[in-house]
Amino acid sequence: MKKDLLMRNPLRQLGYGSEDILADGAFGAILARAGLGKTAFLVQIALHTMLRDRSVLHISLDDPVDKVSLWYQEVFNLMAKSRQAIPSSDLWDHLLPQRFIMTFKVEGFSVPKLRERLTDLTEQDIFHPHTLIIDGLPFDGDMGGLLEDLKAMCGETGIRSWFTVRTHRHEEPGPDGMPPQLADLQNLFDIALQLLPDGQDIHIRQLKGGTGQDTPLRFDPATMLIKAD
Repeated sequence: MKKDLLMRNPLRQLGYGSEDILADGAFGAILARAGLGKTAFLVQIALHTMLRDRSVLHISLDDPVDKVSLWYQEVFNLMAKSRQAIPSSDLWDHLLPQRFIMTFKVEGFSVPKLRERLTDLTEQDIFHPHTLIIDGLPFDGDMGGLLEDLKAMCGETGIRSWFTVRTHRHEEPGPDGMPPQLADLQNLFDIALQLLPDGQDIHIRQLKGGTGQDTPLRFDPATMLIKAD
């Protein structure tokens, strides 16, 4: 089942040269309006990382640990069922050590605090993250200084980082198609993907990185899964 999930990973069709999608220390963003599935999308990226025996540190600024854990369990089960397989408890147990969930309050999140908690994990040999997921950072505010500090930390450690970025229906994108939340910060990001409603599916648009063309992928809101046309 693990081999089948890896072989059928739809993220390969995004056109990137590496299965990691992000290089060492690089930033990626998933942009979408509220309720379109940003968290589920990143959980799927995280699960495919874990299937390759690489560790994921998931930081949530919105939800408690138990809710984030439930997201992973539900998306894993849906991925298995989409392959007409029974979810394997053995594989799930194998994946769990590859994930660590950490929560912060939005107002309490800072790079020094994150560094301190990361140091506690790594120096005690508890967890060494390969990929970082940051869900719930408010990009409507001034995030420049925080992101630059975070970029420096990730450059030192080689950790790849994915962010959810909430956009708004009433806001127009810039001339390059970039929503205002990322317009002045896009130099910090190597990849930016936007989820856009497209009939009953959600289209995945490449705003930055990859081949520079629209992807052949959709995000199915009914199953919370990325799928190819």
